[in-house]
Amino acid sequence: MSQPESVDETPTFLNPQPPVLRLGWPSLWWANVLLFGATLVSTTAFGYALHQSFSIGFALDFRWIIEGYVLLVRGNPALWKGLQFSLPLLVILLSHEFGHYFDCRRWGVDASLPYFLPSPTLFGTFGAFIRIRSPIYSRRALFDIGVAGPIAGFVVLIPFLIGGVLASRVMPVIPHSQAVSLGTPLALRLVELIRFPGVPASHISLHPVAVAAWAGLLATAINLLPMGQLDGGHILYAVFGERLHRIITLAFIASLVAAGFFYWAWWIWAAVMFLFGRRHPLVYDETPLSKGRLFSFGVAVAIFVLSICVVPVSLT
Repeated sequence: MSQPESVDETPTFLNPQPPVLRLGWPSLWWANVLLFGATLVSTTAFGYALHQSFSIGFALDFRWIIEGYVLLVRGNPALWKGLQFSLPLLVILLSHEFGHYFDCRRWGVDASLPYFLPSPTLFGTFGAFIRIRSPIYSRRALFDIGVAGPIAGFVVLIPFLIGGVLASRVMPVIPHSQAVSLGTPLALRLVELIRFPGVPASHISLHPVAVAAWAGLLATAINLLPMGQLDGGHILYAVFGERLHRIITLAFIASLVAAGFFYWAWWIWAAVMFLFGRRHPLVYDETPLSKGRLFSFGVAVAIFVLSICVVPVSLT
C-alpha cells in the first residue's frame, strides 16, 4: 500500500469532516487482478454447466462443471458459453464493491480494491470484498459507505434480471432425480409473474443470465443482514446507534438459528456472527443523518426484502 500524501490532522471532535486521504495506486494490485482472473475462470466453468442444463432441458449436473474445467485445460472455446453467466455476475459484484470503494475515497477512508474469492463448485465464487484499512469517523460516512454497495449492485442487476427472465422458458417436468432447485426471492418472482403469469416458479427454467442476477440478489441479501460489520450492520449502526445495533444483531442471529432448520447453512452464518460479528467499532461523530440518508435507509430495507430467500438452494 502506498503511503498517504497528506492528512488533515484536525482532531475529529473539533472537525465534523473526516480526514482527507490522498491515496496512490495500491502496490499489490496484481493480487486483485489474479483473484479476479481465477474467479472469472471458476464462474465461467459453472456457467458452462448452467448453459448445458438450460440448452438440453435437464437439471444441473455437477459433472458439467468438471467438464468445463476439462474444456479449459484443452483450450476448447466451447467453455466460453459460460460467459453468459460469469460476466453478468462479475459485473454485479464489481458494481457492489466499487460502490463501497468510491464512497470510501469520497470520505477519505483508506480501502483496498476488490478481492474476489473463486470457488471450484457452486456458482464458482464465494463473493468479493474490500478491506477498509482506516477508521470511519462519522455516522454519515459509515452510512454512505455501507449503503452504496447494495444499492449499486441492485441497480446494476435489474437489467440482467429482466433480460434473463425474458430469455427463460417453462419446463413443466425436470427429467432428473437429483435436481438443484433455487429459491425464489421476491424480486425474481415479480418479474417471473409478469413474464409467465400463473406459472409456478418450480416450472420455470432460468436462463444463465437470470441465474447470475439471482446470485447477485443472494449476495445483496446476505450483505444487508442487519448484524455485525456486514453492510446491513454498518447501516444499522449509523441509523440507530450502538445499543440498538447490539440488540438487533442478537435478534437476527437468533432468527438465523431458526432459519437453519429450513436451510442448514444459516447455522454457519449464525455461529460466525455470534463469535465475531456482535460488536461494531465505535463511531465518535454522532451528527444525525439527513432526511435523504433516511430515505436511502428505506430503500436499503426494500432491497433486502426483495432479495432475501429463506432457502436459497435445495436438492429436489
